[in-house]
Amino acid sequence: MSGDLLEITDLKVTFDTPRGPVHAVDGVSFSVGRGEVLGIVGESGSGKSVTLRAIPRLLHANAAVTGRALWRGQDLFAMDAETLRRVRGGKIAAIFQEPMSALNPVLPIGQQIDEVLVAHTTHDRAARRRRGAELLGLVGIASAATRLDQYPHEFSGGMRQRAMIAIALAANPELLLADEPTTALDVTIQDQILKLMLRLVAELGMSMVLVTHDLGVIAETCDRVAVMYAGRLCETGVVAEVFERPLHAYTRALLQSMPGEGAARAQLIPIPGQPPRVDKPVPGCAFAPRCTLTEARCASERPLLRALAPAHASACHAGERLLAETGP
Repeated sequence: MSGDLLEITDLKVTFDTPRGPVHAVDGVSFSVGRGEVLGIVGESGSGKSVTLRAIPRLLHANAAVTGRALWRGQDLFAMDAETLRRVRGGKIAAIFQEPMSALNPVLPIGQQIDEVLVAHTTHDRAARRRRGAELLGLVGIASAATRLDQYPHEFSGGMRQRAMIAIALAANPELLLADEPTTALDVTIQDQILKLMLRLVAELGMSMVLVTHDLGVIAETCDRVAVMYAGRLCETGVVAEVFERPLHAYTRALLQSMPGEGAARAQLIPIPGQPPRVDKPVPGCAFAPRCTLTEARCASERPLLRALAPAHASACHAGERLLAETGP
């Protein structure tokens, strides 16, 4: 067996809507190794969150999902409900973008942690109470035993996010799916939460998939990155390699549009145009209408994700040109 905990192959998600089908995710494939932090980055609407929620089958009923999601060799999409229930929340846990929406406002935090412990452990009530306090302490919440009896509205934004992390960690998961966990927080709290998550990944030996639109967060926290655009993967590879030598026109344009070190007075280069509509098929490269490196085949021939350098893959017809420009 390989060292991968999770292997996603040709994932497609289509939503049935009154206006017709919406192709939110279109043939995405990636893997997550043991102890690895994988970042998925892209513009809003690129399919990042849908990809993440499709893995544990948390999408609405109008979503049609195809492909494979192998968890330790077992396909999550083919699991029966009882087997999936044991894996979801037990082996695979999730942290959502807005804790005030994800947390139940009428239940104390301790009870919400307790629900996970009841479902995935054999602890008695007293042991579950101790474990709840231990988890809140683990994520840096002071007076943890007292906080168990408080409600989400009594917590600050940063504390609510920490409580969400505590709930996710309750059953000692092997994989953590984090959907933009710091977006709603101020910069100082963002930094604290990200450092906390990295510390927990290292101490508990977990793997993590982190979805974000912030390239800075990816650079600080992830081992590998997968860049998404219009429901497709553009580029994957080791973070430093992708950021220093992007081999996809979209990745390059995205990096050029962001401020970097020593760029206080440097002119940024915005990406022209708008992403394509996902309710209509895109025959060629989805980025072609906004790209400055287009070739004749870009409008009609879809580029496939292929390795252009060690541990670095790109789905761009101009990938070889970009590789030649940057050198070995």
